[in-house]
This record gives sequence, structure tokens and C-alpha cells, in this order.
Amino acid sequence: MQDKVKKILEFDKIIFKLSEFCSNPLSKEFARSLTPGNEPEQVMLLQLETSQAVHIINAKGFPSFGSLMDIRNSLSRVNTGSVLTTRELLNIADVLRVSRNLKSYHNLMPADSANSHSSHCRDLVSNYDLLDPLFESLYTNKRDEERIYSCILSEDEIADTASPALQSIRRQIHDSEQKIREKLNNIIHSTTYQKYLQENIVTIRSGRYVLPVKQEFRSEVPGLVHDSSASGATLFIEPMAVVEANNTIKQLQIKENLEIERIIAELSAVVSEFSKQLTSGMESLARLDFIFAKARLSLEMDAVQPRINSSGYLRIKKARHPLLNPSSVVPIDLWCGGGTNTLIITGPNTGGKTVTLKTVGLLTLMAQAGLHIPADEDSELNVFDRIFADIGDEQSIEQNLSTFSSHMINIIQILEQVTTNTLVLLDELGSGTDPVEGAALASAILEFLYNRGAVTIATTHYSELKSFAINTQGFENACCEFDVETLKPTYKLLIGVPGKSNAFAISGRLGLDNSIVARAKEFISEDTLRFEDIIAEVQKNKLTSEQQLNEIEQIRNQCRNLQDELKSKETALKEDKDKIIKEARREAKNILRQAKEDADRLLNEIRQLTEQEESERNRKAEQLRKELRTKLKNTEESIEEPLYSVDHASVSHNYKPGDTVFITSLKQKGTVISGPDENMNVQVQAGIIKLKIHASLLKPIEEEKVSIQKTGSGRALSNQARSISLELSVRGQTLDEALDNADKYLNEAALSGLKTVTIIHGKGTGTLKNGIHQLLKKHPLVKTFRLGRFGEGEHGVTVVELDY
Repeated sequence: MQDKVKKILEFDKIIFKLSEFCSNPLSKEFARSLTPGNEPEQVMLLQLETSQAVHIINAKGFPSFGSLMDIRNSLSRVNTGSVLTTRELLNIADVLRVSRNLKSYHNLMPADSANSHSSHCRDLVSNYDLLDPLFESLYTNKRDEERIYSCILSEDEIADTASPALQSIRRQIHDSEQKIREKLNNIIHSTTYQKYLQENIVTIRSGRYVLPVKQEFRSEVPGLVHDSSASGATLFIEPMAVVEANNTIKQLQIKENLEIERIIAELSAVVSEFSKQLTSGMESLARLDFIFAKARLSLEMDAVQPRINSSGYLRIKKARHPLLNPSSVVPIDLWCGGGTNTLIITGPNTGGKTVTLKTVGLLTLMAQAGLHIPADEDSELNVFDRIFADIGDEQSIEQNLSTFSSHMINIIQILEQVTTNTLVLLDELGSGTDPVEGAALASAILEFLYNRGAVTIATTHYSELKSFAINTQGFENACCEFDVETLKPTYKLLIGVPGKSNAFAISGRLGLDNSIVARAKEFISEDTLRFEDIIAEVQKNKLTSEQQLNEIEQIRNQCRNLQDELKSKETALKEDKDKIIKEARREAKNILRQAKEDADRLLNEIRQLTEQEESERNRKAEQLRKELRTKLKNTEESIEEPLYSVDHASVSHNYKPGDTVFITSLKQKGTVISGPDENMNVQVQAGIIKLKIHASLLKPIEEEKVSIQKTGSGRALSNQARSISLELSVRGQTLDEALDNADKYLNEAALSGLKTVTIIHGKGTGTLKNGIHQLLKKHPLVKTFRLGRFGEGEHGVTVVELDY
């Protein structure tokens, strides 16, 4: 790209703003040397580089690069064996510290975030890790970094702890100075010497401790004179008593300086060991600083990554000139290319035509340089090989060139260099000469550019070019809107509409006599007036259409938002419903499990009563029966409400007492006790538990219909009774086994609703029979028992009648 074009389009001002965001000289060099690329792949990578930095800032905050100095010269010198200064060593330590902090920043960085700059940017960034190699190549050396900081406190101060030798020397200097001060203080406070002194103070001259002595008493204070006051009235004398001590301090100070030089040389040698790695790391650090400066510029301008193509197509939506005040600039929408390669913009002066040209050109340069653009994220730009611009009045007095001539020289140079993939921006094409010839020349130039395949955007005042654009394929009109009522431009660009000349309307609004305006119109041909009227009508219709389209788009967005909101609510309701159902099922299972546990516990207590006295046993049995009935009642009430709220009309089966059903919510079988009530709730008995369940949660099982029998503790189901045999055989068992099995069998028979059962014990020796009879006499569930009759097994069986 020509430097002249960059300056015309004010790309240099964008570069200056970018460099201001850089933190060190090397990254500023990167910014100042930034030029637009002309390879689509390269431009895409540069754009993604900026997008990833924006993505990281949004997710993690701004990284700190500090205010680093350029250490390249220091690293180059240290490689040749030179000793660095304390300032240079501190600068190197600063680079090591910033590099280490940046690596920590990178390691703590989340892999992804929903707070990225835009959805388009986030989708692209998620597929690339362009900054990771730069972060990883940063050189860090915490040990030597801390060593430099611990040795060098400032540019002019070395720490006492820099070495044991330095610490020892400085301690000796301090002790010597203390001794000198003590001697001089004794002299100052001596009545003999006080009258000789100008002031009772100890001072230093030429690095040695001295006393201010009056001139007339010079001979009274033996010592060396090091200085005198400006008036000569005071002499600064080093008393002979401290000369040797001052000499000692001088010698120690020489040793101190030598040790400091040794320490600095040693630190310089340490730096030389990693200078190559640090040089490479400094390049990566500066590159990162430059990339994050691009991201900062993007965030400041509220910019986005544009889509990039190589088909010559431009589509800019809500674009703003980055150097104008964002609160007052009017965004523009513009498209060009893709067959319609030439756009002719007409409109009044100060209407925004030139700003439109500069906006398109500057945003294209920025995009090709890897910078985000202040526009809508759906904006799309082509990567041009060349960009030419002829904008502004370049009249040259020295070269005796008129406005027309200077423009024509630029245009001739453009026409000589234009290629297929070229963007040409022409402001006030053909102006500065005869309007007829200027319009004809402008038409020929635009046609030439179109035939070369260039994308051209030109501004003009010539109405002939409006007609030319209407009648020529590949050309399109556009205009900058003007409000005749307020006599002000709106700065809004309208594509597809030629600009209407508002000279008559503006003159009339400004107060020009109507008769003069009317007479002026008579000098215009009827065809021209009709054409202007058509333009006005087209412009009006387009504005109306755009307003309606905007309203439709707003309604569409509202509908889309409502649809998304409804989907979100539907999803939330479904999740809540599933959660409630799962919780209800879990609670029902807990209730059933607790009921079963209570029943088992009560049965165990009933079995244990066989070992107690009959009266106590009967009392305890009655108490347990009451407790069991209470537990069953509470269980029925706790699960009586249905788990679902459903539509009664969805129930198709009419359940009747005795129907066998499958309870879908509990995944158990049950028997209907009573049919559906007004709420379609059916009373069902599952085992020993009665409950009410909505009919929609039941499935009929036709082949297992049974009748209902009355039991002592409620109504038991005959299908449950059939699950317990009517007889128990204990033959061949020991007495203890037989008694345990018989006791368990009687309890289960009672819970299953059986009234009469048979225990087969055989005739044998009579041991099993007698033991069983003893158990039956004491058992709380047994009403009567007898031996079997003829045909029932006679003395080999015992028939038991239960009472509960």
C-alpha cells in the first residue's frame, strides 16, 4: 500500500493510537511498522490473533506488561564480555519479572468462556491457539531475577547483603566513622576549642570529616585544610587526631567500590549465560504486548472481527469512522462488489460523502492489517492487492496545477496501476472543469475501471452520472440523505437511490424570492425536472420501505426473543416436573419401605410374645395390633394424594372392585377396592397397604381378577392369600425347626387373610405333634385347633382356625 494512500485515509493516526497502547519500545516498533497484508490467509491469522487476545482479556482481564526498557543492546554487549550498568541489570530483571508474571497469567487462563467479544469471534477463536506458543516461549529465570533485585536496590545503591565481603567492609566503614565522630564531638564540646569554631558541627569535605574553624584561629587547630567558605571567614580543617582514621575510611571505600564492581561483573556474567534465550523471549514478549495492544484498541473502539473474503465483495454494516466521536457519528451501511463493482454516491456538500469514502478505505486497511473494525459483526471485507484514493483538494501553487489538474494526475497514476483485485476511491470525480466535459470524462474513467475489474466507489455532483449508473450494468447509485426542512444532512447513506438536487428547495427555504426560483426552473428541461421528481419519489419510497423493514425486523426480533423465552420456560418446567416426579416416587418408595420395616418389626415382636405369660401376651398382642393399624392408616394417608396432576378425560378404563391392576408409579401389582371417585382416584390395596391412586397411573390386568375378603386388620386380597399355601409340612424337621417354621407360617397366613390352615406333622412318635400343639395353645393368632378327620390326614395333621 502506498504511504500517500495511508496518509489520505488517516491510517497513520490509527497506528499512532495503537502504539500508545504498547508498553515497551520493541512492541511500539511492531506497531509503527504495521502494514496491511494482501494474502487472505495471512489476514485471517492476524484477525484471529487479535480476536484471541480480546477473548482472553474478556475471560481473564488485562495482562500486565509494565513499562519495560529495550534491553536488546544490553544483551548484545554482554555477549561480548562487557559489564553492564546497574540500570541495565535492573531492566533485565524487570523483563524476567514481567515474563514470569505473564506465564502465570497464561497458566491460570480458562480454556473457554462465554464472555468472548462476539459469537462469531468465539467460534473462530475456539479452533486456534495462536498465542500459546508466544506465552510458552517467554524466558523466565526466577532465581537470577531475584538475585539481581536482592543485590541492586536502585540504580545508585547496592545492597549490603550483595556479598559477605561487601557487608564486612561496610561494617568496618561504619565503625570507623563512629570513632571519628566521637573524637570530633569531643573536640566540639571542649571548652578549649569551642571559641575557635564557627559552628559546633561536624561536616564532610572531599569525603573526609572536618570542622568549621574561624580564619583567625587557623594556627590554634592543627590539621589539614580541605576547603574554605565563599567569604574566606571559615576554614574546613581535618584535625590531625582523625587524619589516620579518615585515611582508613578512604582505603575501605576503595575496597567497597572494587567489591561492587566485582558483584556487577559477576551479575553481568550470569546474564550472559542466558542472554540468547532472553533475547528470543524478549521478542515473544514484545509480540504479545503488540497483539494485546491491538485487542485494547478493539475494545476501545467497540470493534469486531470482520469476515474476510477474496471474491471482491464488500458489505459493511453500521460502520463508524474510528477517528470520529462515536457518540455523534452516524453509522453507515454499504455494499459493493459481487458483480456490482462500481458505486456512485451523490448528495450535497458536507453530507458525508467524503467521510463514507474514508470510512470504507480506512476500515479496509485496518482489516488487512489484522485490526478489528468499528462495525457490526456481520460485516465482510475483501482482501485487496492495492488500494488507491484520490480524496481532497491537492492543488499545487508551486507546480502551477489547478484542482482539476492535480486530481487528473492522481487518477492517471491510478489507471496505470489498477488491477483486477483493486479498491479505488474517487472523491468529486470530474470536478473543477466544464460540467459537460467533466461528467463525460468521469463516465469514461468509471467504465475503464469497471472493465479492469476494480471495485470503485466515487462521489460526484453530476446528474449525468446518476443516469449513467442507472443504465449501465455493474453500476449502482447511492446518496447521502439531506433533510430539506432543517437544511441539514442526516449523514445516512442510501444504497440504490440516486441523490436528488436540492438547490431549488434549499434556496427557497433560505428566503430566495419564489419568482426567481420559478424562473430558474424554466431554464431546466422538462426531462430533467421529471427525472428529479422520479428520484425524489424513489427516495421517498425507499425510506418508507426501509422504515417498514426496520419495524418488521424489530417485530421479528421480539417474536424470536419471545420464542426463545418460551422454549427456556418450557425446558425449565419440564426439568421441574421431572424433578417433582422423581422426588415423589422416591418419597413413596421410602414410605413403603418404612411400612414394610415397621410390619417386620411388629411381627418379630409378636413371635417373641410366645415366651411370655398369656395375659401379658394378650395385652401386648392387642397393643401391637393397634400400633400396626395406626401405621397402616398413616401410610395410606401419606400416599393418598396422586403423584401426577392429569386430565380426567385421558382415563379410558372404568375400574371395578376386584380388578387386578399394575401401579405404574410404584411398579407393583394391586387389587381395586373401590371404583374411581369424582376426582378419578381409585382405592387400591397392594399387599397390606391401602392407597388412593389416580386412575391414569393404573393399568388393568384382566386375567388376575380376584375377590375381596374381610380381615381382622382391614381387607386382604385373595390373590395374596393364594401366594401362601393352605398347609405347612414340618415332617422330617427337628422340633425347634418345626416350631420356628410353624410360627412364621401362622403370622404370614394371618397377614395374607387366611382363616383356616393345616400343619402336617406326621404320626411318628408324636414329638412333632405334641410340640406343635403346645405352640398352638399359646399362639395369639390361633382361635382353635384340632386333629384331622377322616380324609384330612387324621392324626398326622392339625387343622388350625385363626383369629385376628
